[in-house]
Amino acid sequence: MKKCILEELRKQYPVGNRVELIKMEDVQAPPIGTKGTVLGVDDIGSIMVAWDNGSSLNVVYSVDKVRMLETVKTICYGREVIWDSREKAIMFFLECMASSEGAERERYLNILVKLKSGEKVCVDD
Repeated sequence: MKKCILEELRKQYPVGNRVELIKMEDVQAPPIGTKGTVLGVDDIGSIMVAWDNGSSLNVVYSVDKVRMLETVKTICYGREVIWDSREKAIMFFLECMASSEGAERERYLNILVKLKSGEKVCVDD
């Protein structure tokens, strides 16, 4: 594999990013839609993924297909959560706001405003 292609793949699939399986040509492939965390790209261009279901099959360059997930991190009361979907995070914090009041509600509102403004890390400060 050409070095320039490897460099591009490593930029496109950075360690720690989340992906969702679209297609995999393997009899032991995780189900379509399975999500996982990128561990890196090896020297032959395979994307190494720790799948959420425990599988560790690599995504083979130009054969298999994944899509990057737009993750968002929230930090509330010191607890970090990485969401695979901004919409799910928004719904969660809307529900939290609806069932709280006072300073607690203000914390949830701070995160909600940041989520809606597109921030990647949303803290309750």
